[in-house]
Amino acid sequence: MKIKNRLLPHQEDAVDKLVKLKVGALFMEQGTGKTITTLEIARQRIEKGKIDKVLWLCPCSAKKNIKAEIMKHCSPDMLPYFIICGIETLSTSIRANSYLLNLVADKRCFLVIDESLLIKNPRALRSEHILSIAEKCPYRIILNGTPISRNEADLFAQFQILDWRILGYRSYWSFAANHIELDDYGRFRRALNTDVIARKISPYVFQVKKRDCIELPKKNNYVEYFDLTEEQKATYNYVAETLLVDINEWRPETIYRLFSGLQAVISGKYLTFNKRGNHFDTYEMFENPLDNPRVQMIMDEMNYLNGDKAIIFCHYRSEIDQLCKLLPDTVRFDGTIRMKQRMSNLEEFAKDKKYLIANKTCAGYSLNLQFCHNIIYMSNDWDLGTRLQSEDRVHRFGQDSEVSITDICADHTIDEQIIRCLQNKEGLLDSVKDDINNSSNVKDSLKNIIYGKKKGFFNGSELIEEVE
Repeated sequence: MKIKNRLLPHQEDAVDKLVKLKVGALFMEQGTGKTITTLEIARQRIEKGKIDKVLWLCPCSAKKNIKAEIMKHCSPDMLPYFIICGIETLSTSIRANSYLLNLVADKRCFLVIDESLLIKNPRALRSEHILSIAEKCPYRIILNGTPISRNEADLFAQFQILDWRILGYRSYWSFAANHIELDDYGRFRRALNTDVIARKISPYVFQVKKRDCIELPKKNNYVEYFDLTEEQKATYNYVAETLLVDINEWRPETIYRLFSGLQAVISGKYLTFNKRGNHFDTYEMFENPLDNPRVQMIMDEMNYLNGDKAIIFCHYRSEIDQLCKLLPDTVRFDGTIRMKQRMSNLEEFAKDKKYLIANKTCAGYSLNLQFCHNIIYMSNDWDLGTRLQSEDRVHRFGQDSEVSITDICADHTIDEQIIRCLQNKEGLLDSVKDDINNSSNVKDSLKNIIYGKKKGFFNGSELIEEVE
């Protein structure tokens, strides 16, 4: 019984620390080898007769890849020990939950939770089901590139599954009372006593960043700007004026609504408001998608690739629909198609298709796409964690070319702030909070954000040529 490939020094260090513990957390950035590290921990425990099975929970989209990794790294006599199940399955499948509960009651299991941020919500049904399974497993490990995607509240559910005694709180509310400051509406404002949290979890954590252990090809970031149409500019002004009226700095949902509305306009949509102006629906602005300057920019970018493969991430389903119709040699990877078809599409992309059109939620986790070296973000959301995960599908161990990452940006809009925050690895809302806290006027501060470099309303003056 053996691991076929030799471990790198940082992987050996991780094994040395975590194999001595019944529970642990392996936070290794994508591409640094957390799978092979975990497999070596499993091998040692199997050889010593400590476990009967390895129960590997991972995103459904990653099941095939995890299976391939196990077969790649493990000798044949290890393979019967592994059972793989999708984390999302445990939200809905009574049969799967029943099977796993019977398994862990009957066998000594090593529970591996891959991409553990998928269970960061302690009140979610999947978290409750996984906790029930975990309590019967003598050995447990959580894997992720980073322990936090939004804030320190993400830590509770993950470490609760390992052992509630690590943090020392039976319930989330006890944890929150000591470590989370909420606003008047029960929303996260800031973390408290983070040094205490770090001290408690440190003995159980091994963390690795790519820059500290492996040398990867350079990652090049580009921003390609386009101008909104006159109709879009007018709509953008109207939406900003309408939603700014309802802004309350202590209610983050009002800022979310403002940003979401503006992003919809930028993507090529009209908004219709209810009577109060605080809720909107969207519909397409352009009958012909090629009249949309964002779509046209993507088409131009494809001409620059000279036939190279590219992954195009889109925030909106409608964008994916449009690109799949307009671009040749494309495959789709999002929640509208069944998992089996997604994986089939991925195989086609690896073989002979040029473009993978995807959203980050589905394609941002546990996929090895280092055969491609071009990523284009047609549009972005504000989640830094999924952005970094999606970049690391390509920029990881095994990549032998420089990686090109291009953001499509609407000039003089909130796009500028979003992309700036993502490239600087800052959370958008945290950045907005800082701007608000440093400003005497919340709405003026927001205007500086939503109008980008120009920092003012579109008034048509930029269209008039001036000779100095």
